[in-house]
Amino acid sequence: MSTTDFMGRDGFIWFTGVVEDRKDPLKLGRVRVRCLGYHTEDKEALPTADLPWAHPMLPITASGTSGIGQTPLGLVEGSWVVGFFRDADTKQDAVIMGSLPGRPTTTGAQNLAEGLGFSDPNGAFPRHAENDVNRLARNDADNEHLTLTDRKLTRNTYLGIPTANSIEVKIGTVDMAPSEGDLWSLPENTYETEYPYGHVYESESGHILEFDDTPNKERILLYHHSGTETEITAEGTKNEVNKDSTHTITEKDNKVFIKGDSDITINGRHKIMLNADGAAGNNYDIQVGGGANVNIQVSEGNINLAALDGDINMFANNNMNVRVGGTYTLVAGKIEESSQSTTTRSAQNEYHTYGDPIDHN
Repeated sequence: MSTTDFMGRDGFIWFTGVVEDRKDPLKLGRVRVRCLGYHTEDKEALPTADLPWAHPMLPITASGTSGIGQTPLGLVEGSWVVGFFRDADTKQDAVIMGSLPGRPTTTGAQNLAEGLGFSDPNGAFPRHAENDVNRLARNDADNEHLTLTDRKLTRNTYLGIPTANSIEVKIGTVDMAPSEGDLWSLPENTYETEYPYGHVYESESGHILEFDDTPNKERILLYHHSGTETEITAEGTKNEVNKDSTHTITEKDNKVFIKGDSDITINGRHKIMLNADGAAGNNYDIQVGGGANVNIQVSEGNINLAALDGDINMFANNNMNVRVGGTYTLVAGKIEESSQSTTTRSAQNEYHTYGDPIDHN
């Protein structure tokens, strides 16, 4: 019997065992562990529900108080752990110091069929009868990680995405210069992890965080089990794939600087609402530097401009050219024309002017 009543003064009693339950009613991260040499594998003699709760030990990067730092929720049923008993006599107060990865020869489903202890009572873990180190961390060519397969398929899906282009249009003696479009594709998968440089965290549902330190192939990956991902390659290129919608709210200013080109391809509609509060001076300004054009083209449809309470003003320091294949209609309350030089109107067929009165002076 203990005579000191002080943890550690009665010797250090350690254990190895298997987690069989993690549904801690107190939500402290405790797990029930069946300990080798202390507990029988016979679940009828010692059911999982009668195993003692064990507290996980956290690293110094977690405060262990007030929820600051990481949570103690990494273990699953079927995890092999090592720890010690704080009560040397009764061995009911256990502390887990860490988990022990291995090379299981049977899956959780196979263990469940045996019905013995020292295994996941739900049959979920181990998922594979293979090395417990994540497949992505060891780059297992014989057993490719399913997310890696999915990411390769995604890249094969987004090939040859078209960018905007405009056709050449001739207006009298003036040619409206075309803008050539091109195609772009999602860059190929850059996964080339070499053991032991792959640092991988994977959750039960398949969320993944990779920090790959493979020399000259360093990369970072944040992957959601739906297939949405953000990858930063060894060159610093950022590739993003979103399998569903994107919503962004910025409560103050938003500034973007692009040193190179920018292409946006949209299959659906595109709307911009500006100055929603109706404040004066919140203008929509577009400025294009010298040597470039502004081309707006509709393949089939209309281009509509409307100033509901204001003017539409156009200024051309040189010429203004308009070409109409059909009828040119101008409706105004009053039309005023002035020319500092000669005014010439010509029509291939008829030209009509209506008014009361009409003054060509």
